[in-house]
Amino acid sequence: MSSSAALRLDRHAPQGAVSLGPAEVVTVAADHVTVRLRSSEVVRAQVALAFTYEPAIGDLALVAGDSEAHYVIGILNGSGKTTLDLPGDVDLRAQGKLRLRSEQAVEIQAPKITVEARSLDMLAGAVVQRFRSLRQRVSELVSLHAGEQHTVVEGASRTQSKSAAILTEEKVTLNGREVHLG
Repeated sequence: MSSSAALRLDRHAPQGAVSLGPAEVVTVAADHVTVRLRSSEVVRAQVALAFTYEPAIGDLALVAGDSEAHYVIGILNGSGKTTLDLPGDVDLRAQGKLRLRSEQAVEIQAPKITVEARSLDMLAGAVVQRFRSLRQRVSELVSLHAGEQHTVVEGASRTQSKSAAILTEEKVTLNGREVHLG
């Protein structure tokens, strides 16, 4: 390898030598970033990562460059946004468990979402669901075990079955202008 192509890791690389080292992102533009090198020099750098990453001010980037150009080739400590944008269909498979984890939240957005499983277990401290319309079809048993139940229907409510039973240990209250039995 010739000395002109050798990678220089020292702070004060000679003119024309390629340098490599950490740099702090100080400004972000649509097509480049400005970074502060270890030598305190502030230079413009092209983001040249193998994935789509939107750098943020304060990120610690790995920068390679010479007297003519600098390139961000890695992120050592970042807080920007990473985007994985793939054309066409994508299959993500695992022979074992597939885990998605986040320190803040997981969001899924699509025009249609299908979940298919032999068994579905959900565990949460609280669940809030909002629908314009909800239809459920269960071919066997629906079982609900709750500390209390409160249902509010703004319009009409109808329950239909072959037979029904209401069992209580204490009182049953029916409150309405009219109650029709039979």
